[in-house]
Amino acid sequence: MWEEPDSLPRSGLDARDFRSALGCFPTGVCLVTTLGPGGKPEGLTINSFSSVSLDPPMVLWSLSRAASSASVFRDAEYFAVNVLATDDREISSHFATQSPDKFAAYAGRFAAGLGGAPLLQGATAIFECHTRHRNYGGDHIILIGNVERYTHSERPPLVFHRGKYAAVG
Repeated sequence: MWEEPDSLPRSGLDARDFRSALGCFPTGVCLVTTLGPGGKPEGLTINSFSSVSLDPPMVLWSLSRAASSASVFRDAEYFAVNVLATDDREISSHFATQSPDKFAAYAGRFAAGLGGAPLLQGATAIFECHTRHRNYGGDHIILIGNVERYTHSERPPLVFHRGKYAAVG
């Protein structure tokens, strides 16, 4: 079992300005989902998704340690990364906010995947992952999973750039 660091080193950089600088890099927008304790689905919008390895197939994403669902994702055996399509701006914004049941408004769009992780029907791509590594990087938890199943389509992805949604092409 890994241990959470007691304290975080602090930078002298202006956090808001640093975030604006990071926003210069366009990223894809994903919805990460899992099944929490008691069978409650959990999900949130992220833009911190990346491939790690082709052999074995692995991906990573990061989550703020202060997020209300941090402990659920940290302890989850399975998670799914749903790459959002251009017309998924509304669901992206919905899952980026706090709500006791984020899935209620979109129940018809989800199906159960590995370990019960909700899969978003109509996503550009879906990666169903078995959690393998959990590491701390500053104020975030870095979660690495083995991709056990995936699917993808030709639908254009939703992109985030300079604090706004954008489309590819």
